[in-house]
Amino acid sequence: MSAALRTVGLSKHWGGFKANSDIDFTLEAGSRHALIGPNGAGKTTFINLLTGFLAPTAGDVFLGEEKVTHMSQHHRVQRGMTRTFQINTLFPGLTVLESVLMAICVRKRRAAVWWSGLSRQREEIDEARALLASLQLEHDLSTVTRNLPYGKQRLLEIALALATHPKILLLDEPAAGIPSSECAELFEVISRLPRDVTILFIEHDMGLVFRFAERITVLVSGRMLMQGTPAEIASDPRVREVYLGEAQRV
Repeated sequence: MSAALRTVGLSKHWGGFKANSDIDFTLEAGSRHALIGPNGAGKTTFINLLTGFLAPTAGDVFLGEEKVTHMSQHHRVQRGMTRTFQINTLFPGLTVLESVLMAICVRKRRAAVWWSGLSRQREEIDEARALLASLQLEHDLSTVTRNLPYGKQRLLEIALALATHPKILLLDEPAAGIPSSECAELFEVISRLPRDVTILFIEHDMGLVFRFAERITVLVSGRMLMQGTPAEIASDPRVREVYLGEAQRV
C-alpha cells in the first residue's frame, strides 16, 4: 500500500535528553494504526513532530511524497492532517449541530456569515447532519455541548476534526476519561469511518489496541522498537519484556 505519511530519521532532542531518536515510520493509506509504549516513551512528542507543533532536531516528515518538515501546523491541516488536540476547544455554549456547522463554514471560508445566515446554510447543515449521524450523534443535534456526556464530547471532537476533510486523523488517547463500558462503543464508531481517512491513534488500553488496530508501532525510550501486525507485536519477546509484560500474556 502507498504511504499516507512517513518519517525519515525523525529526532527531537533537548540538550542531552533525547525524546525521539532516528524514527523511520510509515503510515499506510487507509490503515488503522496504533502507537503504543510505556509512559515517557516519546509518543506525544512524536505526534507533535508529525503535526508541526514541535520542530525536529533532525529528520523529515512526508505527507505522501511532499516533505512538510518545516511546514506550519495550519498548512499541514490544509494538506489533510488533522489532530483532535489542534481543535480541542469545543464550543460549550453552542449546540452539537451549530458546532459542526461552524467548523464546516470555517473550512469553506464562510465563517463570517455562518451565524447571521444560519437557516440559509442548507448545504452545510445537511453535511453537518450526515457527519454527526455517521458518529451516532444524530439524536444530540440540539444538545448544548457543555451538557453532553464526556464520551460524546470526544465524539464531537472527532466530528470537528472530520469537518476539515482530513486525509489523516491523529487521535491522542481518544478513550481517556471515558467509562470502560463506553470505550469499545467509541472505537467501534471510529473503526467505521471511511477508509479514505487514515487513522493513527495513541492508546494505553491494550484490549482496545489489539481489537481495533491493524498495525502497531512500539516506541521505547524515544526509539521505535518495532512495527507490525497485532499478532507480531503480541508475540515479540522484546515487547513483552519492555511493555506488555510476561504476566499479561496478550
